Amino acid sequence: MTAITARAHTNIALIKYWGKKDPQLILPYTDSVSLTLNDFYTDTTVEFDDALTADTFSLDGAAQPTKKITPFLDLVRQRAEITAFAHVDSVNHVPTAAGLASSASAYAALALAASRAAGLQLNEIALSRLARRGSGSATRSIYGGLSIWHRGDDDATSFAESLPMPDLDLAMLVVLVDAGPKPISSRNLMANTVATSPYYPAWVTHNQKAAQQMVSALSANDFATIGHLTEQSSMQMHATILASDPAFTYWTPETLKAWAIVKQLRANGIPAYATMDAGPNVKILTLSDYVPQILQALQPDFADRVLTTMPGPAAQVIGGTHV
Repeated sequence: MTAITARAHTNIALIKYWGKKDPQLILPYTDSVSLTLNDFYTDTTVEFDDALTADTFSLDGAAQPTKKITPFLDLVRQRAEITAFAHVDSVNHVPTAAGLASSASAYAALALAASRAAGLQLNEIALSRLARRGSGSATRSIYGGLSIWHRGDDDATSFAESLPMPDLDLAMLVVLVDAGPKPISSRNLMANTVATSPYYPAWVTHNQKAAQQMVSALSANDFATIGHLTEQSSMQMHATILASDPAFTYWTPETLKAWAIVKQLRANGIPAYATMDAGPNVKILTLSDYVPQILQALQPDFADRVLTTMPGPAAQVIGGTHV
């Protein structure tokens, strides 16, 4: 077996995923819809080696614990009917644990690289199911452009699939309020929200409906509705988090400032809609023609902390072949 290198890109959920009805299989309570982003990605190389006595893992050149990736690699080994441990080497081209979906690109890249290195040729749905076992949002990073993650009822029925891109020149701006690690991991906060927020059942009902509305809006090239649904899903998710016990929010004063700028832009006729994942950073969904005006509005407060990106490609093998 030779080393296989795969690249997968992060995604931003337009309709959110928040909460697992099965934490082991990572089955979500609601469907979600996402946009894969071009400029944030993870490159991961995997090589199974019979001489190893344990898995090894490095991230950005530094050795890391393997307690999370070994159970994931065990899924690959079981499916491929091999026993060899693996070298795993990842490079993150996205700030880790800052609410920019680094876990999505990480596990999507690992799923593709590890399965190919083990001799498997999984189709996109099978890869999506495998990636889900590492990180829920990774199930969507197997695909480029837009995808929907069907919540499903079991391992076989919970997967993502591609959605047609609308006839719109979509763009995304990322306002880096804070690129540092999150104070509470998505996984831990998600579990606490499900367990303690009195708003959670209502959020599930509304978010599930919004996913289907988003599919219709994308098909109709209705950007105003796409943007509205995107912003509402994010606001409702963070309101549900805030209502948890103990109360918590990722929002900071600069987060609020960025949201206020987006609101003012829209009042001035600029199609801009804000969204956030788990973290303080604000993403702005817009159309490419309006990016210069939005950048100008953000400049006084955020200067060089704004990144612009476009829809990104599907996960792909970028090096190595199986022998």
